[in-house]
Amino acid sequence: MSGLTGADCQTCGACCAYSSDWPRFTMESEDALEKIPPHLVAGDLSGMRCDGQRCSALDGQIGVATRCTIYEVRPQVCRECQPNDEECLTARWAYGLGRSD
Repeated sequence: MSGLTGADCQTCGACCAYSSDWPRFTMESEDALEKIPPHLVAGDLSGMRCDGQRCSALDGQIGVATRCTIYEVRPQVCRECQPNDEECLTARWAYGLGRSD
């Protein structure tokens, strides 16, 4: 299986729009959390606010062109997401994108 590149991730975005349950804060320091704009944080402060299943920090159209509006300060769970891992492929399949190769 070939790997997605950073550019592929910027056209995909499926992982950021697949589940409102996963963009949870886990290991972030208080300083790191303060860098995330409050309007993008869930009301219970447990993670990112989602619009349906889509992370509120995601901009663009899934499978066409997307970007994370808080990429530099994104939560740890987002940093751990890897192109072509199981979660990536599950999200891509849910959007009819299939594998990247």
